[in-house]
Amino acid sequence: MSMNVGWLALPLALSASATLAQGAAQGDRFPACLAGLRADAAARGVSGASFDRLTAGLVPDMSVLELLDYQPEFRTPIWDYLAGLVDDERVADGLAMREKWAATLAAAAERYQVDPETVVAVWGVESNFGRTLGKRPLLTSLGTLSCYGRRQAYFRGEFLSTLKILDSGDIAADRLVGSWAGAFGQTQFMPSTFLRLAVDGDGDGRRDLVDSVPDALASTANFLHRAGWRKGEPWGFEVILPAGFETSAAGRGNKRPLSYWAGRGVRRADGQPLPAGDTTAGLLLPAGPRGPAFLVMRNFDVIYGYNAAESYALAIAHLADRIGGGKPFVTPWPTDDPGLSRRERRELQTLLASRGHPVGEIDGIIGASTRQAIQAEQRRLGMVADGRAGQKLLAALRAAPADR
Repeated sequence: MSMNVGWLALPLALSASATLAQGAAQGDRFPACLAGLRADAAARGVSGASFDRLTAGLVPDMSVLELLDYQPEFRTPIWDYLAGLVDDERVADGLAMREKWAATLAAAAERYQVDPETVVAVWGVESNFGRTLGKRPLLTSLGTLSCYGRRQAYFRGEFLSTLKILDSGDIAADRLVGSWAGAFGQTQFMPSTFLRLAVDGDGDGRRDLVDSVPDALASTANFLHRAGWRKGEPWGFEVILPAGFETSAAGRGNKRPLSYWAGRGVRRADGQPLPAGDTTAGLLLPAGPRGPAFLVMRNFDVIYGYNAAESYALAIAHLADRIGGGKPFVTPWPTDDPGLSRRERRELQTLLASRGHPVGEIDGIIGASTRQAIQAEQRRLGMVADGRAGQKLLAALRAAPADR
């Protein structure tokens, strides 16, 4: 549900400068735009007095317009995307969280029929188990997006939903912060999703996805349950395609009976037979026919509904498998320069900082400053200066001592 922007590239910021300037020039119409939403808020049960109180002093944050057309799930090579989301560090954290919150997860599994591993995987990917909740005030971001840029009607609905949340008292205004697009909490619900699907998991009479882990985990299980999760059915599995396999029938939505795939020589990567029965599955080839292949079923589509990107759904599904004792993918990604885990990204940042580059906090997030440093070192090393953090660059910096 979130729109993570840790991979934001420099060209994006440059291309958005015109939009930013235009929005700033129109900033004087922001109060009038907000005032136009007052009647809509009243129709949703937010009184005029509450609207005035909650929007008093609100000013636009035009920087969110830079991020409106960016989602890393669609722009980042999948081997980079998954390397940072499903690494040994996150698997270990997921195991620890599954144990720590075992009773809460068991209660959610009994009520909503969703396995703990999948709920924990969503928690891990969405907020790194509550460590990264976002810092942007929702009313500011959504108010801005309601008045400027594309999809204003959509964001106005989310802005009004945010007012409803604050007016109900479920979450305090100073705690309602999140991503630039309005996703918030431990498992990053959009405000409208919160109103529909958030539940009180700890029994205190409030639905607080920010400061209550039980509320967040139960709400996530409820989301998946309401989306059609099938208890005891896998999301899918990695498969091996026979040589010369015709891939025209590939596609998550092009589901065929498992017998269809078995009859064409598709086999599970772990050596187990394809399940019998009339279950249907689509063939997912996220990096083309030379990369890992997957047969995906109904539960994969449910995960996809949480954040509509196949790479995101694969990250959740794979992390859930790893937390449950599964192994890494058998088939390597079709690249000679694989992505970096978060530990390796922190090491890369440390090496860049030791060479005098101002990368900021050593946090494993490849932001604009780190990309600029990467490009500088790539040029120095005679590599293509694309700003990408990969294994080749890390190995080169390990081997080359820093100038003293």
